[in-house]
Amino acid sequence: MGKSILVVDDSTSMRWVIRMSLQDKGFKVVEAVHGKDGLSKLAINDIDLVISDLHMPEMDGFEFIRNIRSNQKYRYLPILVLTTEANPALQQEAKNAGATAWIMKPFTAEKLVSVIQKLVPALFV
Repeated sequence: MGKSILVVDDSTSMRWVIRMSLQDKGFKVVEAVHGKDGLSKLAINDIDLVISDLHMPEMDGFEFIRNIRSNQKYRYLPILVLTTEANPALQQEAKNAGATAWIMKPFTAEKLVSVIQKLVPALFV
């Protein structure tokens, strides 16, 4: 198994923070600015985990996740949602779309890595 993570967020600074946090742990980070871009990057890269924001232009995180889950190839691909939304209804909507886990912004690098380690322990072997 590789160590590639797709980060989908329209915020350049958020992608930078995530990239720095994960590259320090040896991950290859592939970046996308919205859901459509994320689907394109997913199709051409061997991705082990997706990290996605919910609110983005072009295609929001909910539609992005539903698109991923509609492809049998990605049925079991872990999807971590990062968002400022604390609304339980939105958390449930993301879960219903196919999100695996949820983490609130702001977060620490340690928290992000800890959640990823719980989701995909094989990436840390």
